[in-house]
Amino acid sequence: MQNSVKNAAKDGGDVGSLVLGTGLTLASLILVPALSQAVGLGPSLTSAVRVVLMKAAARV
Repeated sequence: MQNSVKNAAKDGGDVGSLVLGTGLTLASLILVPALSQAVGLGPSLTSAVRVVLMKAAARV
């Protein structure tokens, strides 16, 4: 019984990491360009922010 509880808790951590990584990826692909266009940032700054978010998503 305890082994199944430990496995369930372990799987829950993996799902959380997957959701966080997916959220960061979506933010970098969709939200960052939209917000930077609305604010008026240049393409180079937008690309830099996207790279930072993609690296953060890969670490999760």
